[in-house]
Amino acid sequence: MRILHILNHVQEVGNGIVNVAVDLACLQAQNGHNVSVASAGGQYEALLTTYNVKHFNLDQTRTPINIIKAAWRYWKIIEEFQPDIVHAHMMTGIVLAKIWKAFSTYGLVSTVHNEFQRSAVLMGLGDRVIAVSHAVAESMARRGIAQNKLRVVSNGTLGSLRMRKLQEYVAMELQRPAIATVAGMYKRKGIRELIDAFAQIAADFPNAHLYLVGDGPDRTLFEQQAQTTLFADRIHFLGFQKEPQSYMLGCDIFVLASHRDPSPLVIPEAREAGCAIIACNVDGIPEALDGGQAGILVPPANSQALANALRQLLSSRKLMHQWQYLAQQNLDRLSVMRVHEQTLSVYQELTTNLVERTKQLAAHSKPN
Repeated sequence: MRILHILNHVQEVGNGIVNVAVDLACLQAQNGHNVSVASAGGQYEALLTTYNVKHFNLDQTRTPINIIKAAWRYWKIIEEFQPDIVHAHMMTGIVLAKIWKAFSTYGLVSTVHNEFQRSAVLMGLGDRVIAVSHAVAESMARRGIAQNKLRVVSNGTLGSLRMRKLQEYVAMELQRPAIATVAGMYKRKGIRELIDAFAQIAADFPNAHLYLVGDGPDRTLFEQQAQTTLFADRIHFLGFQKEPQSYMLGCDIFVLASHRDPSPLVIPEAREAGCAIIACNVDGIPEALDGGQAGILVPPANSQALANALRQLLSSRKLMHQWQYLAQQNLDRLSVMRVHEQTLSVYQELTTNLVERTKQLAAHSKPN
């Protein structure tokens, strides 16, 4: 099968959409398919080359002149590569692919990664629309995407070719008990509530430290917030880390305090690392935690609930160990190979339908 993935870029900056697409492209190529990626480029080009994934340069910057150039460039890529499947992961890509689909025969697949964005409804332009969790599928159906188009392929990242095996990472030496998060520095990631929750319990647990791994536009606001607490010296901003696994291996409790999160890749990674997990009961997070069997679920945007859960774990070493054990159960379904296989099934379903439709059209066009 000839598969083309369309992305804005392939930069190694912790972007979950990019990571999912790169995982798929590499595994698909490794399993014998002819795979290409069209994007503005980035550090992952080297990894793609290693797995014989061709990269086409496609700048989709949203200015009128550049969009015209991108549309023409995209058509040239289609002419050269002749894909059976075009898989769009971002908004501009799905629009370009839909426009030119009228002049080609490929099947068009989209993945809805961030359904909370208004423009996510554009992903419904695909012949098949992959939702990264059941929660996302239900949301997209409510927004008018036909049920017969929707397919659920939940995110999974374990075994990713982007990363080393977990056994090859060395646990970071952190002040214990260590509480950590790995998240972009955005308000919607609940960093403000996490800092507030830590401030509520820090006096009762004087050895506890909070480690914030990630970067983003709101980092300065969170740093300022931390400085207003009495425990700023125990709140550590570590910035973006290419390999956050060392921090997850080194911490006791992992927290994901997101207000919205369709299907976070970091949850499988924290589970594999054996963290006791506290996360918000929103979007695809409960699915990633087996409905709360693999981690403690709390209401979103609620620092008091976060503080209560932290206090519960920090007060009982036995309970913390129990949740660390539970996090590591039932990990097979969180593998990137499962994502690859289910995505391929969507492709095969679509290409089979296209072949049958072509045969029907050919039969109807024959003279009596």
